[in-house]
Amino acid sequence: MEELLTRIARCVESGKTDKASPYPPDMRGNDGADELTKQALDEGLSPARILDEALIPAMAVVGERFSRKEIYVPQMLMAAKAMNSSMKHLKPFFQSGETKRKGKFIIGTVAGDLHDIGKNLVAMMIEGGGWEIIDLGVDVKTDKFLKAVEDNPGAFVGLSALLTTTMENMKKTVEVLKEKHPSVKVLVGGAPVTMEYCEKIGADFYSPDPQGAVNYLKQFAV
Repeated sequence: MEELLTRIARCVESGKTDKASPYPPDMRGNDGADELTKQALDEGLSPARILDEALIPAMAVVGERFSRKEIYVPQMLMAAKAMNSSMKHLKPFFQSGETKRKGKFIIGTVAGDLHDIGKNLVAMMIEGGGWEIIDLGVDVKTDKFLKAVEDNPGAFVGLSALLTTTMENMKKTVEVLKEKHPSVKVLVGGAPVTMEYCEKIGADFYSPDPQGAVNYLKQFAV
């Protein structure tokens, strides 16, 4: 069982999605995260254990390596693909309530901004950390964020902006969310965003990389 968990983790870290995947070359022809997760469930490993002992540690390694610039966006996206191939086997257990998530995280790119790679990486890392993701997509107006918060009490919110011209929309969204729901925790990020700007607009947390957001959320896990 331990060996199976280690193999799943290695597949996610390496971006080995399934047996047919040619990447990485040194694992060509081997089972990937897809097959190994199904095998683990068939052999009686609980979804929670697969998440806690394989996926979460693997995504933490990927996040730390990205933070240190040892890997880059393409490798992150391959890891995300491998993690998703594993998660598809686990999600039915979460959706049924049989296995619990740590909480809910609403994420979107703010109004006027169509960039999604950064948002997608953050969503992938946080989902890999054991949270349920509610992805609102790109060009998300304040009202849509507000409705998502009202529909999901206790959820955290992540706002992404990749353009200096859309940072004003981030500010507006934070102001409205805090006015209507003072206790909601709002995380912000994106290329032009800084800690100084985060504090100026009244958001709760800023990180230049996805792993920072994962680490911040750990203290609030249910």
